[in-house]
Amino acid sequence: MAEILRHEASAIDAVQVTDEWERAIDSIATCRGKVVATGMGKAGLIARKFAAVLCSTGTPAGFIEAGEAAHGDLGFIAPGDCLIAFSTSGKTREVLELIQLGRHLGLETVIGVTSHADSDLRDLSNIVIDMGPVEEPCRLGLTPTASMAVMGAIGDALALVLMEHKGVSRHDYGLRHHGGYLGRKARLDNE
Repeated sequence: MAEILRHEASAIDAVQVTDEWERAIDSIATCRGKVVATGMGKAGLIARKFAAVLCSTGTPAGFIEAGEAAHGDLGFIAPGDCLIAFSTSGKTREVLELIQLGRHLGLETVIGVTSHADSDLRDLSNIVIDMGPVEEPCRLGLTPTASMAVMGAIGDALALVLMEHKGVSRHDYGLRHHGGYLGRKARLDNE
């Protein structure tokens, strides 16, 4: 058990923060359209969570499940939008198609979050956040727990730095959390 936790923590710790991170923050902060996150499968779950964290920290964002894009959800894309695409392999057909077809609808910026060096996502992205090589700790080497931990940490880092960049205050945070523990804590700390 502890070995798995150490393995996943090491995978996160190995991520290199480069100039691409600052470019990603600037692109999201200056996006002329919507901020949209996408992915397939477990990476899609991370993308959905990333969009939710952005919303709660002062950056309105939406999510498109890449498989549903082929069945009409691509219509969510509009000129000037910024897409953050999560895919460990960077070869997921549905994600790549969404980007290619989204460009025809005016998709402006694509930020790819990927691990594999031979990723097609790298070629389709304006900015690449490199996850680095990630080895999964499961005995089969297949269950994407370490890669999802890395993706989640990357999304969290982007959202929190963007929140800081935008100067989101406790009051601003509280306005987005009118219910629950976090909302109450933000409101009480503002009084």
